[in-house]
Amino acid sequence: MAGIRLAPEEPETTPQQHARATTDSLASDDDRSIAADSWSIKSEYGSTLDDDQRHADAAEALSSANFRVSSDYSSDKEEPDADGGQSMLGLQSYWDAAYSDELSNFREHGHTGEVWFGDDVMEIVTSWTKDLCVEISQKEMSVSDNGEVNDQADKYLSSWNVLDLGTGNCLLLHQLAKEGFSDLTGTDYSEGAVELAQHLSQRDGFPNIRFMVDDILDTKLERQFKLVMDKGTLDAIGLHPDGPVKRVMYWDSVSKLVAPGGILVITSCNNTKDELLEEVENFNMRKSNLTGDVSSEAASGTDYPPFEYLSHVRTYPTFMFGGSVGSRVATVAFLRK
Repeated sequence: MAGIRLAPEEPETTPQQHARATTDSLASDDDRSIAADSWSIKSEYGSTLDDDQRHADAAEALSSANFRVSSDYSSDKEEPDADGGQSMLGLQSYWDAAYSDELSNFREHGHTGEVWFGDDVMEIVTSWTKDLCVEISQKEMSVSDNGEVNDQADKYLSSWNVLDLGTGNCLLLHQLAKEGFSDLTGTDYSEGAVELAQHLSQRDGFPNIRFMVDDILDTKLERQFKLVMDKGTLDAIGLHPDGPVKRVMYWDSVSKLVAPGGILVITSCNNTKDELLEEVENFNMRKSNLTGDVSSEAASGTDYPPFEYLSHVRTYPTFMFGGSVGSRVATVAFLRK
């Protein structure tokens, strides 16, 4: 129902249209990328261990769930087909080239780079997320709302450690810091994005934000977070030629990063709220089938289900198309049980 807005001056551009428009201007991967494919992070954090097996496991899970299995692409350096909703935005080589350009623009002109989905959406997401976290903290502390939420917000938010997946230029983390969050970490599989994020955070007065090169599909993170943010990362994963397989891997990985009682907030322009709910339900069912029934999980201490719907943003502008009402962006919060 929605098209991505890659820059404020081009609000109607979809990922596919943007990819087609930029393909001719992109040099070859050998010239423009950092020469890393989607399964290897060439950094101090190491590389993947058994990617072929993980890819096969995800494909098997899709097959058993009667989903369509995607092509056998194994490298982000292969260009996707124009059909099937695939896009250059699904390839790491695209992002390496894009952030190489943005780093150059930052060094030469001090440019911050693009604000994905626009400033308005980012402000809505961060303020709404803040209110949601404060509300959860109040319930945990058995504190009633006496009209002092703003005065007490910093106290409540101090317990929320935050992870931003696919942080890019990290402007979402900057906005969350302004809202009162203090324990902030950003990850991205593009080294150029992480370098840009570090420069911008130092320049703009957010030196305490931590960054690391990391691929959500094969994360090296060993800690859990009470709040995990995803603004466009799942969208990009879905645009890869192996999108369906990689989305299965995404949910397996992200479920390990969200702490019990924590929340995952996904902002998407390629999926509606109901589509995200359906995807989470499919993941929950798959995990349940793998580990047994509810009673056996309770006996073993395993959380069930992994995620449940918590809330969604209701203030985005809507439009009518084909008799259905939708919006260009969906933001949905899921609670990790």
